[in-house]
Amino acid sequence: MAAGSRILSVGHYQPARVLTNDDLAALVDTSDEWIRSRVGIVTRRLAAPGETVADMAAAAAAKTLARAGIDAARIDLVVVATATAVDRMPNVAARVARHLAIPAAATFDLNAACSGFCYALATADHAIRGGTSGTALVVGADKMSDFTDWTDRATCVLFGDGAGAAVLTAAATEDTAGVGPVVWGSDPERGSVIALGTTGPAGPPALFRQDGTAVYRWATRSLAPLAREACERAGVEPAELAAVVTHQANLRIIDTLVGRLGATGAVVARDVVESGNTSAASVPLALSKLVERGGVTSGAPVLLFGFGAGLTYAAQVIRCP
Repeated sequence: MAAGSRILSVGHYQPARVLTNDDLAALVDTSDEWIRSRVGIVTRRLAAPGETVADMAAAAAAKTLARAGIDAARIDLVVVATATAVDRMPNVAARVARHLAIPAAATFDLNAACSGFCYALATADHAIRGGTSGTALVVGADKMSDFTDWTDRATCVLFGDGAGAAVLTAAATEDTAGVGPVVWGSDPERGSVIALGTTGPAGPPALFRQDGTAVYRWATRSLAPLAREACERAGVEPAELAAVVTHQANLRIIDTLVGRLGATGAVVARDVVESGNTSAASVPLALSKLVERGGVTSGAPVLLFGFGAGLTYAAQVIRCP
């Protein structure tokens, strides 16, 4: 069994189409000022009609493998976090493996909504620690535009599409391990405040809905202690964090959480401004952009924190690839 796992590389993919706040103001009763003041979003990317979750996941994964400089044949586990795959079978992970010519990996999808990537990262880390995987590909990908009510001004302003990915491999010693212990769980009693489903076995897809006030209160009041616990388990003080990458749901939630955590010297990912809420893609997408822009030094401690429908959450400290 391995002493732990470490992230070799990260990568991301976003569709070409940009949807601005002014574009949305032409569709519903809203404005650029209204959107910015409430959620902080300025633009978001939307997938083309025929562009699937698997297409975006594969694009992000291919970029990540190229950055890692490893052959696809080395991958023995593919985990895709998504809540928006329209086709039920085969799973998205198997389609990603086929696209990348990964020959014989274990493949499965994981649905923990906006917490999904952090759940998937922890699951892959556990597989590597347990000796059932040597090199794993973890992807978060969602096409929220398929499930957005474009007549509802409260929710249509929130979402974008995209994918982010990471390659993990075994660490020889605890000193070289780069994925810390996960703090994960849920608040199922309030899980119904965010929902996305179908109208019935033969019905059309039901669109996204949420109680935004309830979600905001839960996130701003409950998550900071969990973030501190993730730091404690990793042996890192919040003030020592080089960066904080949370789920990109709402700029006010992000800033409140980081302020209450006390990560005073950290670079804070605010990709929500240019990408919107991309659900399971948001954490790896924001992390990849941070790394790509040189915002964090390799080896520096970074807190990842996903939270969302369920109400689920997962946090872990990683070492920046």
